[in-house]
Amino acid sequence: MTLRNVTIWTTGVMVVVMIAVPVVLFVILAEVPEVNAAVISGMFDRNDHPVKAQPFWDAVFDKKIRVVLSSVLDDEIEVAPQYVRAFLAKIPASQIERIVSTDESNRLAAVYVAARTVSPKHLTDSKHVALASVARADVLVSWNCRHIVNENRIDIYNDLNEALGYPRITIQTPDNVN
Repeated sequence: MTLRNVTIWTTGVMVVVMIAVPVVLFVILAEVPEVNAAVISGMFDRNDHPVKAQPFWDAVFDKKIRVVLSSVLDDEIEVAPQYVRAFLAKIPASQIERIVSTDESNRLAAVYVAARTVSPKHLTDSKHVALASVARADVLVSWNCRHIVNENRIDIYNDLNEALGYPRITIQTPDNVN
């Protein structure tokens, strides 16, 4: 089995992926997904997200996927409900790596906003994508289907990435991560 690196961070008010504090994870190594805060908070949603996300989290806890926690996630998780922070705290330390926002990733996020991929109000969502892109993540995983896992926006993110010398990034919901 391949050990995977995934980055987790959140945006807004999360309930694992889009309910109270959306979380984004991204994969650093080949075939590794990135997930956002919504993926974490989604485990507590009243819809089908907990069922759909369970295989992803099983892979994390079974040590098949490593998560990379970002400084963007850290900021978002501070305002998340306690049960979301508690879930995140259960991830084994051996499965976690850390990554921080840089001037480069912040500039790329600003480019996404300037290109109207997202509005300035949703800058944090663009920061998740930018950080994953700068880190050369293979996959970004999120339940945020409005601003992150959105086919039209994904095309724009990738067109901008290619124009600026960054690789294309795959963006998926947790249930589509292999």
